[in-house]
Amino acid sequence: MNERASLLLIYTGGTIGMKQDPEDLALKPFDFSQIWDEVPEIRKFAVRLDVHTFSPLIDSSDVEPALWQELARLIRDRYDDYDGFIILHGTDTMSYSASALSFMLDGLTKPVIFTGSQLPIGVPRTDGKENLISAVEIAAAKDADGHALVPEVCICFGSLLMRGNRTTKMNAELFNAFQSPNFPPLAEAGITIRYDGKAIRKPLDWYQNLSINTRLDTRVSVLKIHPGITPDIVRHIVCDSGIRAVILETYGSGNAPSKAWFLDIIEEAVRSGKVLVNVTQCPAGTVDMGLYANGKALERAGVVGGADATTESTLAKLFFLLGKSDDPAWIRRMMGRNLKGEITLP
Repeated sequence: MNERASLLLIYTGGTIGMKQDPEDLALKPFDFSQIWDEVPEIRKFAVRLDVHTFSPLIDSSDVEPALWQELARLIRDRYDDYDGFIILHGTDTMSYSASALSFMLDGLTKPVIFTGSQLPIGVPRTDGKENLISAVEIAAAKDADGHALVPEVCICFGSLLMRGNRTTKMNAELFNAFQSPNFPPLAEAGITIRYDGKAIRKPLDWYQNLSINTRLDTRVSVLKIHPGITPDIVRHIVCDSGIRAVILETYGSGNAPSKAWFLDIIEEAVRSGKVLVNVTQCPAGTVDMGLYANGKALERAGVVGGADATTESTLAKLFFLLGKSDDPAWIRRMMGRNLKGEITLP
C-alpha cells in the first residue's frame, strides 16, 4: 500500500451508515466525518481519507440515474485529488449503480469501489466494518510502479471484490449478499487479500484523462417471460410507443414461447426500430439462441443475444448506448461488444 494513498469516501445512503440513537434506540444516519471513531481499524492504514456525504441521503430503493450522473461528475471533479474512491450505497440497487458507473466513466485508471452492509455499522454484529476496511485497503493498493491494483468499478462485499457490472444481489439476509455468477472475483479477502491479476482489466494508457458520459436514455422496459403470459401483456410492454429498447428475461439459454402471436409481436417491435435484448433468467449461464429452435426463432425475429450479462448490466448498457445514438442498428451491434468487461465473448 502506498504511504501517500488518498481516498474519497462518498456516502450516498444505505444501511451501512445507520447507528442506533442511545435515547430513543431508533436507527439514524451517523456523521461519516467521524468514521475514525466508529471504525478505528482504518487508522492502521497509511491513507488520507476524506468524506463527502450526499444531502439528502438516498435510500437505495429510490436510486435514479440522476444519482449516477452526480456520482460521475463528483468523481471527475475530484479525480486528480485522490488515488481511489469508495462509494457507500444501499444494497438493493448497488449492482445497478455499479454497472452504470462502469459505462459512464471512460479512461478510468483508479479504483471506484462500491460497498455497504446488511446490518447497520452501529450494531455489534455488523458486516459493515469488514466490508469498509477491505474496500479501503483495496482502493489504496498499488503495484510496484505506483499504479492501482484494481482500476475498475467494483463491488466489495462479503470478503469478495467483484467487477461491478458482473454482480447481482442474490440474498436479502446473508452477509454474502452479492455474487458474480459468470465471472471470477477480482480479489478475495482472507488472512491476506489475494488478487486475480488475470481477471482485472488494466488500461492501455495509465496516463489517459478521465471523461464521463452522463447522457442516459432510460426508455427501456423489462419483460420477464413466464408460463401463461398473455398477448396483451407482451404487446403493452414491448410495443409501447414510449419505449426504445426491451430486455427479454427468457428461460434457460435464451428460450421463449414459439407461439405465432408472440413472435409476431416481437417482429413488429423490431420493425418499428426497438432494440430487443435477450438475457437469461437463470442466476448463471449464457444466452445461446442458436442452441434450440425457440431461441433461433427469436434470433430470426431480430432479437440481440445478451451473452452472459446480468439484467442490471444490460439495463445500464442500454441507457448508455441509447443516450449516444438514435440508430437502432448501431445500438444492436454495440450490445454485442464487450465494452467494459460486462460480457464474455467466444
